Amino acid sequence: MTTTLTSDPAGPATTGTVTRLLQRQILPTDGDLEVFPLYVDPEAAILDADKYEVGANKQARDLNAFQMRQSIASGKTIHPDQILSRTALRLDEGESISFGTYFNAFPASYWRRYTVVSSVSLAITLTGQEARVVVYKSTANGRTQQVDSAATGSEGGRTTFTFDLTLKPFVDGGWYWYDVIASDHEVVVESAEWTAQVPADRAEHGTVDMCITTMNRPDFCAKLLGQLGEDDVLRPYLDTVYVMEQGTQLVKDSEFFPAAEEALGGVLTVLEQGNLGGSGGYARGQLESLRKGTATYALMMDDDVICEPEGIVRSVTFGDLCRKPTLVGGHMFNIYARAQLHSFGEVVQPYTFWWGSAPGVFGNWDFSARNLRSTRWLHKRVDVDYNGWFMCLIPRQVIAEIGLSLPLFLKWDDSEYGLRAKEAGFPTVSLPGAAVWHVPWTDKNDALDWQSYFHHRNRFVAALLHSIYPHGGRMVMESFNHQVKHLVSMQYSTVAIRHQALLDVLEGPQALHDALPTKLPEIRSYATQFQDARLETDRDAFPPVRRHKPPRKGRGDDDVLKGWEVRLAALKAPLRQLRKPRDLSKAYPEAELPAMDSQWYRITKYDSAIVSMNDGQSATFLQRDPQLFKELLKKTVEIHARFRREWPRLAEEYRAALGDITSPEAWEQTFRPWTEASDE
Repeated sequence: MTTTLTSDPAGPATTGTVTRLLQRQILPTDGDLEVFPLYVDPEAAILDADKYEVGANKQARDLNAFQMRQSIASGKTIHPDQILSRTALRLDEGESISFGTYFNAFPASYWRRYTVVSSVSLAITLTGQEARVVVYKSTANGRTQQVDSAATGSEGGRTTFTFDLTLKPFVDGGWYWYDVIASDHEVVVESAEWTAQVPADRAEHGTVDMCITTMNRPDFCAKLLGQLGEDDVLRPYLDTVYVMEQGTQLVKDSEFFPAAEEALGGVLTVLEQGNLGGSGGYARGQLESLRKGTATYALMMDDDVICEPEGIVRSVTFGDLCRKPTLVGGHMFNIYARAQLHSFGEVVQPYTFWWGSAPGVFGNWDFSARNLRSTRWLHKRVDVDYNGWFMCLIPRQVIAEIGLSLPLFLKWDDSEYGLRAKEAGFPTVSLPGAAVWHVPWTDKNDALDWQSYFHHRNRFVAALLHSIYPHGGRMVMESFNHQVKHLVSMQYSTVAIRHQALLDVLEGPQALHDALPTKLPEIRSYATQFQDARLETDRDAFPPVRRHKPPRKGRGDDDVLKGWEVRLAALKAPLRQLRKPRDLSKAYPEAELPAMDSQWYRITKYDSAIVSMNDGQSATFLQRDPQLFKELLKKTVEIHARFRREWPRLAEEYRAALGDITSPEAWEQTFRPWTEASDE
C-alpha cells in the first residue's frame, strides 16, 4: 500500500491518500467450460444496432430484438490447461484474448456515479516475448474506443505495464477492459489489478457478516460454506458467517459440513429456529449483526447458490468507497445454464407496483452467444430500486437507521427494503462483476401454489407503504383482473388463497409478526379443500384424456395467438362460465397441457384439463365448477371494492407502524421462543 501525504491549508494536520485495490483479474478454477465466457473472451466483437438506427417501427424493433438474441459465437474457446492459477492465463503463439468480460471488465460508470474514485490505474503483468496489450473503453451506447497500448520486448521476461485512466467520460455508462495478443511466442498474463488513490480514512477494508437462511438444503448450504471458507482472499473480509437453520434436514448433518466448518474456523455460527421464512431468517442475521456491532456490513445470501467469492470482496470494496452508505447487490446467473445472466437490474414500476427488470434490460442474456463487447444495452449504467437477497450487502449503519426486514415470510422483503432505504437516502447498486448462480424464477410455481398468498399479501403491504399514487395506482384493478384470470382458468385455490391474503392485509400491520410462524401451514391446509391444489407427481394418478368430440380439423393447441385473438378469448371466457360443464369432463380431462403452454386463454377453452407445473415435477387436474366460480367472483368484487374504499386509511396505518414492526425490539420478541431455548 502506497501512502501520499499532502498538506492541509486548513491547519497543521495532514490529509493523505492511499492506494486501494478495486478489482483484480480472476479466472475460474473449477474447470467448468460453461462459465469461461464470463471470464475470458476469444471471440470477435460485433456490436448490435443502435435503437435510433432501428427507428420507431415496431416490426423493425421486434426484428432487431430477435437478432440481438441470435448467437454470433464461432465456438472458439480456450483450453482448461491454459488457466494456470486464479489470476494467470497462458496464451499460445498467435492467440489473442479479451478480458472485456462480465467478471474482468471494469464497470467504470458505476464507480464514477457512486464512489469517491475519479481515476484508476491498471497494472498488467505479462511474461513472454513480443506480446501486446491494448486498453479499451466503451461509451454508454456500446461503441469501443482504444485508449492505450504497450508491448513486451524481444528479450521476453516479466514486464508490468501501468495505465492511468480517468473516469470522467463515464457519466451515463461504459466500461474499461484490455486485450492481450501473443505473437510468435507463448505469453502468460500473470495478473491485472485496478487500483485507485482514495482518502486515507478509507484505507482499510470493511468486514462483513454473512447472513444465510437455509431450510432443508443441507448439502447445497454446506458446499456454499465450503466455498466461502476455502477462498484465502475472502477470509479477511469475513467477520461472522451466520447460518439461520430453519429446517428439519440440518446443514450440520451434511457430509460436506465438517470440511466447511474447519475451513471457516471460528467465524461460523449456526442458529436454529422455527421456519420463519426468508424474511425471518434474514432479520435474525441482521439483528445478530446489529447487536454484535463489529462488522461494517451484513450480506444477505441464499443457501441454494453457487458463489463467486471475489464478488463479495468487490462488493465490500465498492461499499467502502461509496460517497454515502449504499446497498451493494450482485447479479444472478442461471445455475442450470451458467453463462446465462438471469437478472441484471430490478425496479418496482410505481404505477402498477410490479417488480421487474429495469428499462432497457434484457432478461436471460446468454454471454456464450453474444459477448459483453457486442451487447450495446450492457454498456449503459443500470440504476435500480433494490437488489434480490440472493446476494445483497447492507451497511450496518443502514440497518440501524431504517430497521430490519419486514416480517413477510417470503417475497417482497428485499424489494420493500430497497424502497425503504431509497426513501431514507440510501441507494442500491447492482454491481457488475459481483454475482451468484441461482435457480431462475421461471422454474418455480410461486404464482399458483401456497407462495401466491405471500406474493399477493406482501405486494399490497409494500404498496401501502411506498406507493406514490392514490389507491396504489393500478394495484386494486390489476389484482381484480388477475383474480378473474385465475377463475376462468379453473385455478380456484389460487383465487381463494389470494382472497385470504387481502383479508389479512385489511387486519392491519400488527398481525404480521404474530402470523409469521403459523401462516404457512394454515394456507397449505386451507388450499387442500380445492381440487386444483392437489398435485400429483405420477401422470397415471389422473384419468386418461377423453373429449366429447375431436379437435376441429385435428388442430393442436400450442399456436402463439395474435393480440386480437387473446382479447377475444378474454371476452368469451367469462361467458363460458355460465354454461354447464360437459358431462364427460367431470370424470376425464379434456386436454393435457404442458407448463409452457398453460396460458389462461388456452385453459379457458376446456371444462377440464391436466396442467403441469413450472418446476417439471408435478401436475394438477383442473375442473370447471360454475357454482364455485360465482361464489368466488362475488367475493372478489366485495374485497376489491372494500380495498378501494379503505386504501387511504390502510396506507396511513401501515406507514405509521413501519418503524415499530421492523425494530430490533419487535423482532427480538418474535425470536424469543428460540433464543430462550438456546440460552437454556
